[in-house]
Amino acid sequence: MTLDVLHPSLAHHLVNTLGWPGLRPLQKAAADPLMAGDDALLLAPTAGGKTEAAVFPLLTRMAKENWGAPSLLYLAPLKALLNNLLPRLETYSGWLGYRTGIWHGDVTSGGRARLLRDPTELLLTTPESLESMLVSTKVDHRRWFAGLRAVVVDEVHAFAGDDRGWHLLAVLERLTRLAGLPVQRVGLSATVGNPEALLRWLQGSASGARTARVVAPEATAPTAAPVASCAAPASVAPPPGDIQLDHVGSIAGAAKVIAALHPGEKRLVFCDSRRLVEELGVALRARGVTVFLSHASLSTDERHRAEQAFAESRDCVIVATSTLELGIDVGDLDRVIQLNAPSSVASFLQRSGRAGRRTGSVRNCLFLALDTPGFLQAAGLLLLWGRGFVEPVVPPPEPRHIIAQQILALCLQEHRVGSNLWSDWWNGLGPFGETAKPIVDHLVERGFLDVDGGMLFVGPEAERTFGRRHFMELTTAFTVMPQFTVLHGREEVGRTDPALLTERVEGPRLLLLAGRSWRVTWIDWKRRRCFVEAADAGGKARWSMPGVNGLSFALAQAVRDVLLGAAPPVRLTRRGERLLANARETAVPTVHPGGTLISRSGEDVRWWTWAGYRANATLKASLGTVSDPEQKVGDFFVRLRTDLTPQAWNTARADAQKHLCLPPADSTALKGLKFSEALPQRLAEATLSARLVDLNGAETVLAQPTRFLM
Repeated sequence: MTLDVLHPSLAHHLVNTLGWPGLRPLQKAAADPLMAGDDALLLAPTAGGKTEAAVFPLLTRMAKENWGAPSLLYLAPLKALLNNLLPRLETYSGWLGYRTGIWHGDVTSGGRARLLRDPTELLLTTPESLESMLVSTKVDHRRWFAGLRAVVVDEVHAFAGDDRGWHLLAVLERLTRLAGLPVQRVGLSATVGNPEALLRWLQGSASGARTARVVAPEATAPTAAPVASCAAPASVAPPPGDIQLDHVGSIAGAAKVIAALHPGEKRLVFCDSRRLVEELGVALRARGVTVFLSHASLSTDERHRAEQAFAESRDCVIVATSTLELGIDVGDLDRVIQLNAPSSVASFLQRSGRAGRRTGSVRNCLFLALDTPGFLQAAGLLLLWGRGFVEPVVPPPEPRHIIAQQILALCLQEHRVGSNLWSDWWNGLGPFGETAKPIVDHLVERGFLDVDGGMLFVGPEAERTFGRRHFMELTTAFTVMPQFTVLHGREEVGRTDPALLTERVEGPRLLLLAGRSWRVTWIDWKRRRCFVEAADAGGKARWSMPGVNGLSFALAQAVRDVLLGAAPPVRLTRRGERLLANARETAVPTVHPGGTLISRSGEDVRWWTWAGYRANATLKASLGTVSDPEQKVGDFFVRLRTDLTPQAWNTARADAQKHLCLPPADSTALKGLKFSEALPQRLAEATLSARLVDLNGAETVLAQPTRFLM
């Protein structure tokens, strides 16, 4: 496959403007399926040319078939990623005489108005912004989306694994109905363990009805439709070349190592909490390191300045959460460093892929564990990676709250919807069929919807609950915890947890934000604003996070294997070797190669399952009276009653093997389930329980022998 398959103007500029000798492997493999209108999932490592592999054939089709404006949507999970891609896509579309626009929450009202008056052929946006357009009275959505022909979903795995994915699919089905004909869907991903299943999910209601292809760099001739595999390995990212695991013991220890290693190089440090980002940033600055920060609670301007400055610098460090995991270009990186460990192999591959892009360089990742749990999680993760394991992307089950949100959004969009015709808008997409009818009935019963003459329309309860700021709360599928905007003069620094503004303190109230210390001078409680001035030192950083955190069954079992002697295929420092030896010795009463253990320490009785949070929650619910109802489960154990006897255990275990139970949902978790107030409580609780359960993991552990150390 040569450049000849593309539009002549595009091919000309690729050779003469960019100096390309030809297409890259993925771009060659993707050209024919995309030109034929097939749905596709394009897999390649980070910086593997996925964007071009999708856009070049679609722009060629646009010119050949004379598509209108807008006809091609490019969706991404992060506004920053779209901003980063905009100049590139403007250039590519401009070579063919087309234009590229961008629409998301940070685009000014004037910019959106210009797009409405004069839409571009290619539009970069997010699913939430699409929802806002559909429900807006300012957008003639029937006219605007009538010419839609194709959608590219970047980082599709980041959508599919949570409720944003169900929201994305539902919005795409509504757009397909407005377009009046099938809309081609193309997903882009770097790391995924179940590519064929992910592609079927992306197709939505068209799964099985339209030709679909998984395309990877090692492409071969396609096989039979509807899902043909051009190459679909479990992991498409090549193994990083230089991986090291160290134990540094603290933030101060991590800052010391980072400051001392690789001076003169660009280093990207990943942390899995905003608090760690802030604390490490301060510690590095104290050591004279040029450091920049990036996380979701910093203002847009603050993040943009940091990322731009980092891209233009050499001897510096940027410390970030997953905001920089998903492909945002910050220039050529020399080193990737990870504090503790991410929660998945896929995330590790994504992060390590940020370095080693230059010719002659190698991918690398240095793990710096702050404590023993962080070290063991990193070791287990690297053991899984060494075995070739990548997690499958599994959509969360039973998205009843998203069904409620979508029905309300549809009524806003159409003003009135036939009470027997609403399901037609989702074209038979699984959760939105007849099983959704009890949710519609509840919405009517509670006043979220009204009925008149066989037509549904938005009711007073929906106005009261979601109607603030033109129903803006109804356009996002995830819960954002309340935060206060932090202002230094008129400049926004970022946002902070209100708990830091209410807790009792002695002396001035100090915050840590953007890697700097701030003294709170005034709090506007009504508008949720906090005014600050610079402080010399001190301060706290904290943010509440909705949802349940915990290790998967696979990762928890890998940690068990490490404690039993399995070695991850990476270099361990001497400190790492000492910690691992000590951890294995300490863990002797908790792990056994022949099965699980029950141990007692005073009044603390634990069943060491090494099964992960969800499996342990399932086991606790299924064990009945022998589990301790007052104690939460951990990733590695379930607490049992202090008066447990072997006989009571054997009886409870046998019962659990016959009848596994769903874990109960607690009130705190319900608050994190957005739109749960639009559901009957029993259905909201059932949704959460279905997402907490791990039946396979629980069954596996129950089948193993159990030894008593009591």
